[in-house]
Amino acid sequence: MHTVVVGTSGTTAEDVIAVARGNARVELSGEALDALARAREIVDALAAKPEPVYGVSTGFGALASRHISPELRAQLQRNIVRSHAAGMGPRVEREVVRALMFLRLKTVASGHTGVRPSVAQTMAAVLNAGITPVVHEYGSLGCSGDLAPLSHCALALMGEGDAEGPDGTVRPAGELLAEHGIEPVELREKEGLALLNGTDGMLGMLVMALADLDRLYKSADITAALTLEALLGTDKVLQPELHAIRPHPGQSASAANMAAVLKGSGLTGHYQEESAPRVQDAYSVRCAPQVAGAGRDTMAHAALVASRELAAAVDNPVVLPDGRVESNGNFHGAPVAYVLDFLAIAAADLGSIAERRTDRLLDKNRSHGLPPFLADDAGVDSGLMIAQYTQAALVSEMKRLAVPASADSIPSSAMQEDHVSMGWSAARKLRTAVDNLTRIIAIELYAATRAIELRHGLTAAPASLAAIAAARAAGVQGPGPDRFLAPDLAAADEFVRTGALLAAVEPVTGPLA
Repeated sequence: MHTVVVGTSGTTAEDVIAVARGNARVELSGEALDALARAREIVDALAAKPEPVYGVSTGFGALASRHISPELRAQLQRNIVRSHAAGMGPRVEREVVRALMFLRLKTVASGHTGVRPSVAQTMAAVLNAGITPVVHEYGSLGCSGDLAPLSHCALALMGEGDAEGPDGTVRPAGELLAEHGIEPVELREKEGLALLNGTDGMLGMLVMALADLDRLYKSADITAALTLEALLGTDKVLQPELHAIRPHPGQSASAANMAAVLKGSGLTGHYQEESAPRVQDAYSVRCAPQVAGAGRDTMAHAALVASRELAAAVDNPVVLPDGRVESNGNFHGAPVAYVLDFLAIAAADLGSIAERRTDRLLDKNRSHGLPPFLADDAGVDSGLMIAQYTQAALVSEMKRLAVPASADSIPSSAMQEDHVSMGWSAARKLRTAVDNLTRIIAIELYAATRAIELRHGLTAAPASLAAIAAARAAGVQGPGPDRFLAPDLAAADEFVRTGALLAAVEPVTGPLA
């Protein structure tokens, strides 16, 4: 099994995905264990002093003014975990919880939190045992980090609350720890707080969304090219010199992808024929690289933010190399929340333009010779009429999901936390948007491949033919009389979601950018 070693200098997106989705094993480096021990010595020395130190010998948030006596400090740390594990609503997906736990371990391993090495080792052991704490949808405002979600994870480390075992069954966390020989953690000064203060949930969801969107943007370039072919459009607008004079890198990459898919097509360039004259293609076809390219550039910015956050140690207070323990505001989720919202906006626009292309394929007045709704016997058959309805409903929801969560703030903690990021909410709605975008692209794929097969006497590009053949082999059926359509659309969704579309095309085109 692949092993991810956690050191003091952060982690990578690839490692997050390996742990969250691939169940990679986690180990702490010797360097990390040494850094943890050094930082703990500093915290222990401060705990022994009579002066109050926030998070070590005081209450938290609006209650930070109370000095806590030594005999109550272990109870204080247990209590913050128990009281903050206040989430409600549906369970959060296993991959999100694993990403959240791993990213909290990443910060703990930095040596800036003051947590004992044994606590970090227990966190790694829980991940490696496949134990996943039950985390709920609601409870994070994205300031002081993802408090409630992280608290539910910390609660499981204490042997309390519920968790899902490796067999998928939800049981008391204490039972699962015992079965795997893991001793519950007995928290000491600073440790409860250190397990809760982080942007780990929203960051984990950002990292996974970026991986999914990378696949979807390439897939959208493919389906846009298929639609261009099906509409007998021109690929001249994809010439690299046209995109070089507006030097957005994403635009050039998208145009190059489309051109690679269309290479050798016998369907392109018919737009000026006398039977169906037109000067130029519609915006949804001609401007596909501009829209998808802008989304790609948005992703590049989001990936930069994610890389910085992956290198960060997010906690409050933090242990500095010179021995100081200082309060700070690094737990605020604004940097992550903004790009999560930005990605939802870009994804909504990509879905919108894909739906417009699909609608054009179905409209006999704009499809340049294709049958109405791509039906076998229009009037008797409705063809793909309602598939476009479904696509339109998905686009409409994506537009609602594009409303920024980070523009909102609800004060909390008796006005101590008087400005919050709502980054967790931004991440949750982005996950829904990514799922919807997958379905939208799948419907365009379904329509475009059917339309190409209805262009009798014309031969599509080799890459297009490879995509069609693979889709048909995967259960995405071609033209014919009306049939129960939902299974076909589900097969198309799976074909796009799993990367099978890319896997079919890239052996012909080479790797898409």
